[in-house]
Amino acid sequence: MRLSIPVSAFVAAIVGFGGTLAIIIAAAAAVGATQVQTASWVTAICLAMAVESLWLSWRTKMPIITAWSTPGAALIAASSGFTMAEAVGAFLVTAVLLIATGMLKPLTRLIAKIPASVASGMLAGIVVTFAVNAVKTIPADPWLILPLIAAFFVIRLFNPALSVLAVLVGGGLAAFLTGRVGGLPAPELSTLTLTLPEFTASAIIGLALPLYLVTMASQNLSGLAVLRASGYNPEPGPLIGVTGFFSLLSAPFGASTTNLAAISAAICTGPDVHPDPAERWKTGPFYALAYLVFAVFGASLVAIFAVLPQSLIVLVAGLALTAPLANALSIALKNEAERMAATVTFAVTASGLTLFGVGSAFWGLVAGLLVVGLDHMKKR
Repeated sequence: MRLSIPVSAFVAAIVGFGGTLAIIIAAAAAVGATQVQTASWVTAICLAMAVESLWLSWRTKMPIITAWSTPGAALIAASSGFTMAEAVGAFLVTAVLLIATGMLKPLTRLIAKIPASVASGMLAGIVVTFAVNAVKTIPADPWLILPLIAAFFVIRLFNPALSVLAVLVGGGLAAFLTGRVGGLPAPELSTLTLTLPEFTASAIIGLALPLYLVTMASQNLSGLAVLRASGYNPEPGPLIGVTGFFSLLSAPFGASTTNLAAISAAICTGPDVHPDPAERWKTGPFYALAYLVFAVFGASLVAIFAVLPQSLIVLVAGLALTAPLANALSIALKNEAERMAATVTFAVTASGLTLFGVGSAFWGLVAGLLVVGLDHMKKR
């Protein structure tokens, strides 16, 4: 045991939680969740991640780190017209699809066959709205927002992983000290609130299916790539199946999908954690402990976010998604032969189109795949 093991695990947990919690809050608001339901969402998803990371790391003796799907949360936040009950129904369907993917290898291979350009174009179309909205916060409160943006781009030169967290903490303190926050809420322990699911065709097609595809393409496949880059070669099916199972258990309490982590995993799997790869699995239990703490105090954290200026929350969410946006755009446009398909996917997804009650992420994917299909027909 080295001190670097718990330190790496706690840093990964703090960065993953603090840097993207604003996106979960935005997702909950988009489906009309109350503050109690939002707190339950955060609590349940943190509990799921804690159990998954602990079990998978101990079972495989590899640093298997899980996370919530940040692109998935962005997808939910960008949606409209869904209720919390419909969202829970969609989360259950997504979880079943993930379990099926873990059990059926052909399904994993089928998802892997979706062109990276199209999948990345869809992801870029989802998250670009958040980046644009972050810029739009400047006129609302320039004296608060502009220094935070400057701090973000300076800090990311030295530590990109902590730059969003620094903006969140610094912005919160600045808002409190300048009287933008009336007062902090009283501390309270979290509780779980059951939400009965509602299954509708529009939510299944427009929310569950895109959430599944985004989770697989941008999270699970990336998480597996991070593990392989560090010299680990776990069997993908059981890992995806376990995250799907715990997503199924946590969904009735409002929690969206959990999956293999990419950025957080990179912090826990490298040689800085421990020179012996066989010892790095111990980051899993410490990471689980951190998320157990977050689960216990999830209600208080949600209450704090509720009193912070809305412009600050929008800014933090937008800044947290700038790196995923840049990465998605670079992958989408990398293959010259598929640039048109990627561009069409991006444009349709970013448009916010709703057709037959189905959201733009699904139609963006369909449009991109149609263009790819036409291009392939021409080549033949």
